[in-house]
Amino acid sequence: MVGICNERYVAMEVEKMEPVLPQMKRTVDLMREQNIKVVTGRWLIEGYPKVVLFDLDSAWDKYNSWSWELFDKTGIGIPDHDNETKRCVLFGFLTAWFLGEFRAQCGKKSVIIGHFHEWLGVGLLMCRMREIDISTIFTTHATLLGRYLCAANVDFYNNLDKFKVDIEAGNRQIYHRYCMERAATHSAHVFTTVSDITALEAQHLLKRKPDLILPNGLSIKNTQCMHEFQNLHAIAKEKIHNFVRGHFYGHFDLNLDKTLYMFIAGRYEYSNKGADLYIEAMSRLNHRLKVGGGEVTVVAFLIFPASTNNFNVESLKGQAVVKQLKETVDVIKDDIGHKLFDLCLRGKLPNEEQLLDRDHVIKLKRCMYANQCSSLPPIVTHNMTDDANDPILKQIRECNLFNARSDRVKLIFHPEFLSQTSPLISMDYDEFVRGCHLGVFPSYYEPWGYTPAECAIKGIPSVTSNLSGFGCFMQSHLSDPEAYGIYIIDRRFKSQDPAFKWLSRSYLYHFCRMTRRERIIQRNRTERLSEFLDWSRLGMYYTNARRLAIDRTHPEFLETTRSFSPTGSVRLPRPYSAPSSPFGSRIASPCPSDAEEDNKVFDEDDGDSGLHTSNLVSTDTESMMSSATTTNDVISNASSDA
Repeated sequence: MVGICNERYVAMEVEKMEPVLPQMKRTVDLMREQNIKVVTGRWLIEGYPKVVLFDLDSAWDKYNSWSWELFDKTGIGIPDHDNETKRCVLFGFLTAWFLGEFRAQCGKKSVIIGHFHEWLGVGLLMCRMREIDISTIFTTHATLLGRYLCAANVDFYNNLDKFKVDIEAGNRQIYHRYCMERAATHSAHVFTTVSDITALEAQHLLKRKPDLILPNGLSIKNTQCMHEFQNLHAIAKEKIHNFVRGHFYGHFDLNLDKTLYMFIAGRYEYSNKGADLYIEAMSRLNHRLKVGGGEVTVVAFLIFPASTNNFNVESLKGQAVVKQLKETVDVIKDDIGHKLFDLCLRGKLPNEEQLLDRDHVIKLKRCMYANQCSSLPPIVTHNMTDDANDPILKQIRECNLFNARSDRVKLIFHPEFLSQTSPLISMDYDEFVRGCHLGVFPSYYEPWGYTPAECAIKGIPSVTSNLSGFGCFMQSHLSDPEAYGIYIIDRRFKSQDPAFKWLSRSYLYHFCRMTRRERIIQRNRTERLSEFLDWSRLGMYYTNARRLAIDRTHPEFLETTRSFSPTGSVRLPRPYSAPSSPFGSRIASPCPSDAEEDNKVFDEDDGDSGLHTSNLVSTDTESMMSSATTTNDVISNASSDA
């Protein structure tokens, strides 16, 4: 992997070591002789990948000549005020320099593949302009212009074919960046993107249809015993219980056995991430639960990093008060236990006065009086910098969701990434996800969407949309996504109001009506999708892209020449244990589980694997291809700084 050297992170995240490959070592030494600082080693993350990192500050003296070469060969000029793009140019030219030197060291008998990501495609452009013998792949994870257009709340997908892209980019002062991205798109031997919905976007905005779709995967380690994830869910849920007890101190009337935790999380892009749809759906769900009765309460979290001053005093006080009450009760419990044991040992049956003395009562009364609170539980856990104009808080006020006792949906806005060191929710994000019951991500603009995928691998059902890459992927690979706990809202062909109704009534309300046994069975099915989302399976798409790049540049290096499918598909059938009646009808069971059955712990399997090999129908070209000859594969990853 080739990237940018950021000393702040390199010191902690990179194990420095010299390259083992002689050609690579010679290439790095030649660049160092020209006073370019190059760091090589291994990145201390999953997979332990080898990295080559360039310190851009060591190349600033070459910027003027390189920017002129870029303008002379491509006609793309860089504004003087855009320092980010200047750094992109430096990185691109250093990458092209590195690949050129490496090409010369390897000789003509090797194939080198450069895989470039996002709009940082200057390295790809210069490799083609300088006619370096490199097979190039360019992957866009989201078009630059698409991000800007959606941030402006335009009707994006209904006007994709109507945008005047040059004018739109110029109006947003990103025309030079747009030109770099579009030039890289058309210069690459193979152009790819991460999802079908992003492929449509790229076709209209970048004017080239992607050759292949490369879905994003996750590194998954299923080392736990069967159903261990259910036990981990219970442990994480108890930690969320502890936070909820403190957050609603003075107004705690929740039956935690009948409380469901739902959440939305991601970058604070109010409309793009579907936060507006989420809050409105929760408002409508609150009304339906009030009218329908029942004991179910929903605690809905919003995890979006925003500008804050500090923690909310009431939130901190609630956690402190409940902690003190818990410690007091634990002391009294131990004291009562000793007395009970001693009296029983003497053959005496204790009464209430012998167990609970006056000091105990006084201590309990002090804690209970401290637990009183006249104001409503806070909505937000922090003090917002601009509370009055925050879009989430404004919509919550409009929906009158203030965590009153009568509300069956309680909202908690946590404007900060989760951390185990937090004095409020002492959990990291992965553990928090595992403890929730449902993730809700009704995104409007989401080229892929890791959040629902992260829910799936932990066995947590989720709501997504057909405007997200993950939603499109699941629609095309699952015969019945809802049976596997993947609920997909139609936001592409329906207006916002039908989406509100469908989310609140058909998905959220139906989920609230499910019994505990039904939720456990659904989690079993959802967790089985983790194998489906693992890089060990999805990596074949990247193999296809590299083979296609070789086929277009050096077909003689392939053992056989075969056709390349733009998208492979492995379609999972409906689970065997799914109800035989139409799942979409959502008719409640005429014989719901009684309270005793509902409180049982179901550890047995639901008898449905859902991922048997015999159930898979594969049309992937990878399964039909023999491996290519050994190549020196250099992947230029320009999407992140190490």
